[in-house]
Amino acid sequence: MHPQTLRQYDRLGLVSPDRTPGRGRRYSLRDIELLREVQRLSQEGVNLAGIKRLLALQQQVTRLAVRVVQLEQELAVAHTTLRRAQSSPPQSGPRTASPRGQARDVRRVDETAILPWQAPRDL
Repeated sequence: MHPQTLRQYDRLGLVSPDRTPGRGRRYSLRDIELLREVQRLSQEGVNLAGIKRLLALQQQVTRLAVRVVQLEQELAVAHTTLRRAQSSPPQSGPRTASPRGQARDVRRVDETAILPWQAPRDL
């Protein structure tokens, strides 16, 4: 690839290699893969703005895939916790889950208080 092409890709943010102490560009294996992808897309007729957008979308897909894995793991833990809670007998009586996921005892109220309504007093 021509050095001017590499500088243009760097300016556009398509590929941003690390720098040497002398300010030269040092391309990693990931950078080289990215340059090959940019070259392939360019040869297929995609303009540089389109390539930049495609690369950004690919990065977003990768981040979202990682997040999906995290959420699936959290869901598996929640399912396990729920199954354990449902299969174990209550320790002291009925329990309910608080918004933070902690179990709390439910107290039964057997009596109610009825108070007569009183109109507010005028001062």
